[in-house]
Amino acid sequence: MKDDSKSDLPREEIDTSAELRQTLGERPIVLVGLMGAGKTTVGRRLAARLNLPFNDADAEIERAAGKTIPEIFTDHGEAAFRDGEKKVIARILQSGPQVLATGGGAFIDAQTRQEISKYGISVWLKADANLLLKRVSKRGGRPLLQGGNPKQILNRLVDERYPNYAKADITVESKDVPHLQIVQLIVDALEGHLFEKEPEE
Repeated sequence: MKDDSKSDLPREEIDTSAELRQTLGERPIVLVGLMGAGKTTVGRRLAARLNLPFNDADAEIERAAGKTIPEIFTDHGEAAFRDGEKKVIARILQSGPQVLATGGGAFIDAQTRQEISKYGISVWLKADANLLLKRVSKRGGRPLLQGGNPKQILNRLVDERYPNYAKADITVESKDVPHLQIVQLIVDALEGHLFEKEPEE
């Protein structure tokens, strides 16, 4: 697979990326949305496009706990996981410009939403339940899908969580297209959001 590195980008894209990074300042770009929305896979490519570090909150939680997320759920319960998630995200948000992929439940917590709003730019990768189901069925390790019908659980999560995801700064449709197309949609949306928001000299 070809590396999506900065050096491979057309000059126009490099210039756009540099301008976006400058406008972001110290703010991270925080990807939110349900499992299967593409936060990690798209996030890595977005970070490469913008020449920013990439961080995955779930991976940081596992590193801090010394356990996988399913093990944390099994050994300590969801409440303990959410508490750790809140602390890890609050710490990462303080570490400067980057692309941060969050877990599906992170943006549901009011305190975490407030922290993300204060320090970063939130981008909701919005996908319909059928596409999410198609994606998550390809891999395991989803504690919230255990012990029930995955389609029913995903439909319930869509109903419960989408009103909170809609509070994100930017919404981008996550469709069944190549990841780099989603990256371009995010870049376009970031340009519209950031450059319109910037106060005039």
